[in-house]
Amino acid sequence: MRPHDPVPVRHHDPAVPPVERPIAPPPPDDAGAVAHRGFGARLLSAVRLDASVYDEVEHDPRALPQAAAVVGLAALTTALGALGMLGLRGLLAGVVLAGVSWAVWTTIVWAIGVKLLHHTSDFEELLRTLGFVAAPQLLWLLAIVPWPLLHGLLAVVIGIMTLVSFFLAVRQALDIGSGRALLVSLLAVGSYLVLGVAVGGLV
Repeated sequence: MRPHDPVPVRHHDPAVPPVERPIAPPPPDDAGAVAHRGFGARLLSAVRLDASVYDEVEHDPRALPQAAAVVGLAALTTALGALGMLGLRGLLAGVVLAGVSWAVWTTIVWAIGVKLLHHTSDFEELLRTLGFVAAPQLLWLLAIVPWPLLHGLLAVVIGIMTLVSFFLAVRQALDIGSGRALLVSLLAVGSYLVLGVAVGGLV
């Protein structure tokens, strides 16, 4: 074909049906949402100190009952491990105290991380995320073994794991770096201790 030749026009033959191109389906409503694991998988991931579980529960508004269940189970397990010393009344008091402590920790982190340092999160997101911090305390179930040396070892291991879990939850919930998360965590722990001393002095 020479450069100045007219371009041939293709006429549609009415006897031949047109070819229909498939239309791509619209994206689902939850496109881009994080994958949702079951409660058991989330709980196990939190015990393993998997940081991804904190991101997941932060962005899942339906995870609040799960966070409350983690707090309750951890308190129940801790109390069962010391049932011989605490008794049934102490067990019930431990569960209630765990719920109050969860709310207090969330309030402190929210006040420092969001209100004071202006990081991005809200109270409910922090409540969900910090609820899973209690997951390592489920290991207190091993305290039913009557071996005092094991109890001391559990106290050290669970204490360290809980601190690491708290640090990871703060970092993921506030979407900040490790250095900033360490600062918020230290300020929160210090504030909690000061508050505990103040409340203890009033009582």
